[in-house]
Amino acid sequence: MIKIGVIVGSTRPGRKALDVANWVLDIAGLRGDALFELVDIQDFNLPLLDEPVPPSMGQYSQPHTLAWAARIAEFDGFVFVTPEYNHATSGALKNAIDFLFKEWNNKAAGFVGYGSVGGARAIENLRLVMGELMVADVRAQAMLTLHDDWEQYTKFNPREHHEQAVDAMLDQVVQWSEALKVLRTPVASAADEPEGAPPHGRRVGSM
Repeated sequence: MIKIGVIVGSTRPGRKALDVANWVLDIAGLRGDALFELVDIQDFNLPLLDEPVPPSMGQYSQPHTLAWAARIAEFDGFVFVTPEYNHATSGALKNAIDFLFKEWNNKAAGFVGYGSVGGARAIENLRLVMGELMVADVRAQAMLTLHDDWEQYTKFNPREHHEQAVDAMLDQVVQWSEALKVLRTPVASAADEPEGAPPHGRRVGSM
């Protein structure tokens, strides 16, 4: 079965991304067409990119990179949950994306953005990045606003119509992940996690 990672795209104290990602998993848990798992970039403690060789070469040297690569290699597609900072995605998410290359290739991605204008510009920023990584970004997306989908900007309470947007996006992510199967090599990640590598966080999304 197709496996989709729901990526929490913020590490900021007091972040809202984790609540949003768990809400996406609640919706995804009602489906039977794919497996969905939470991937929290905070669990991997990635520093600013510290690999001496470009990721396209697949010569990862740092234990945190190897762990991150092994986790991302497990998935057939992704949902990126992203805040919007200064008309772009978060620096933490962009940094995490930039560590890898092959592990992203020939997969599909959808987006859930949040911010003052629904994270629209952060999503557009990520779409440009996905093209370079050979990731097929789907058209449907969900956009949450801090004013309307959080009570007093603190308690997450999304409006009902967003569930339909998330479902439409997940439909496309699953379909495109299936369609791209033929292009994905059965070989594991360019950075198979070595024996004895440090453990990394994993949460299964069945909220």
